[in-house]
Amino acid sequence: MTIGVVAVLLLAVGYLVAVAVVPFAPASATTTKYSAPTSTLPDLRFPGYGATAVQATGFPESLRTSGDTKARSIASITKVVTALVVLDARPLDRGESGPTIRFDAQMQALYAEYLAQNGEVAPMPDGLRLSEHQTMQVMLMKSANNYAGALALWAFGSMDGYERAASAWLDEHGLDDTTIHEPTGLDPANRSTATDLVRLGQLALADPVVKEIVGTEQVTVPGAGEIENSNKLLGMDGIEGIKTGTLDEAGACLLFAATYQRGGRQVTVVGVMLGGRDHPSLDVDVRRLLRSVADNFQTVTLTHAGQTFGTYSTPWRDDADAVAADAAEVLVWGDTTVTARTRLDSVTLGERGERVGSVRFSIEHHDPVTVPLELQRSIEDPGLWWRWTNPFRGVETSPSAAVAGAAPRAASTSLDPASPPQRWGLAA
Repeated sequence: MTIGVVAVLLLAVGYLVAVAVVPFAPASATTTKYSAPTSTLPDLRFPGYGATAVQATGFPESLRTSGDTKARSIASITKVVTALVVLDARPLDRGESGPTIRFDAQMQALYAEYLAQNGEVAPMPDGLRLSEHQTMQVMLMKSANNYAGALALWAFGSMDGYERAASAWLDEHGLDDTTIHEPTGLDPANRSTATDLVRLGQLALADPVVKEIVGTEQVTVPGAGEIENSNKLLGMDGIEGIKTGTLDEAGACLLFAATYQRGGRQVTVVGVMLGGRDHPSLDVDVRRLLRSVADNFQTVTLTHAGQTFGTYSTPWRDDADAVAADAAEVLVWGDTTVTARTRLDSVTLGERGERVGSVRFSIEHHDPVTVPLELQRSIEDPGLWWRWTNPFRGVETSPSAAVAGAAPRAASTSLDPASPPQRWGLAA
């Protein structure tokens, strides 16, 4: 009888010990579906003439065009090419004046030559000496053809030398649909496409000297006098350049750029409009187009901090959510597709704030964004009493037990400005 009692006691103790130390299987995990806020986007406001192209720098998906795609006469937009070609041969840093140019008889003769063609000119008195930077100012701001020609002669020795240098520079920068024969734009055979000119505008803004000059409204240059920028849109709607152009064969033209604050960062929009009736009406169309482009920027909230992307459930009902450790958002332009994939780690017990996986957002035309997930609350051991009263519930049956329901999930939809409002596809 004593041996039997001892045996029962030993069995009971063994049972209690076994139940107390047996490991639990990981908690079951399920992901949570998530949808982003709805939003609508406006259509772009293109003019009904000529050729137009526009793009937000750094947003390749934003390149949009209207009108024909052929190479057109570009008038004085040519002078942007001249400035960049000259600076390639005779570099300047921002703030530098550069070498002094002495305007010789050949350069001074350009005044009468271009004036006879009804071209814009600026005074160039005998014995005039200006810095390279000052000469660039007169050329780009006033659009003075004689100063453009003088720069070409100074930098390359002849108009033929300039033409060869311009051709080589265009090839080097991939402007395959642009042809430049002379430095002023008075030759209607200086031609380019709207998309090439957007790229030219981006190259111009990337050069600090050109960017500074085309964004200057007024300056006094000795010998040339008071110089006002021919671009009357400077300072309006964030516009900071770039170059006007006018020619019978080209119509009114403008290569333009504007900078906006969107989503906590600066974004620059570059565009061109060719073939307008006159500059006042063209300027109205440019401002209308720029506003519509700027309105197509959207800040998409990928997740808020503490947002639930999954839930862990235990047999003892000590459940805990897997939540985003940080907030995340991304600035996009136009129709954008976003997908989200959630990964939940295997978890048995854990402390609040412990990392338990991640959610990875893939944004069309952008780098992916990964946000860590953490436990919203602790998952604690249920204690001896629960173990003893719930024998072997939730125990681990094999070392390779998988987390139920923790497979990655992904879904997506797109937001199309031409369709009814939809949800960005952000399903975890």
